[in-house]
Amino acid sequence: MSTAANAPRPSVMQLNIKDKAALHAAYIPFFADGGIFVPTAREYRLGDDVYVLLSLPDEPQRYPVAGRVAWVTPARAGGNRTQGVGVQFPKDDKSLQLKLKIEEILGPMLGADKPTQTI
Repeated sequence: MSTAANAPRPSVMQLNIKDKAALHAAYIPFFADGGIFVPTAREYRLGDDVYVLLSLPDEPQRYPVAGRVAWVTPARAGGNRTQGVGVQFPKDDKSLQLKLKIEEILGPMLGADKPTQTI
């Protein structure tokens, strides 16, 4: 019988995004509450809980995100895609503020047809 006490702890990943182009490539706007693609060679499954420390361009602060894996790009994926996971932001006020901040930084780039890490 599984209980919260013996559930595995979420793994911690760090993602330091240096510029708007990298943010555009990593941001996942089609997740209702927002999300971010994190390159990683580690194997994850859909639904895994993860903890991401996210740094945005020109921001000294790191944003903690307790999210869930909602996208997996496996090793050797087609189209030269980077291996990693899409982390869906949780449905809470801190994540909503982060989503709004990312969308404010990206501005008109959000509607651009440039390819991203996920679609």
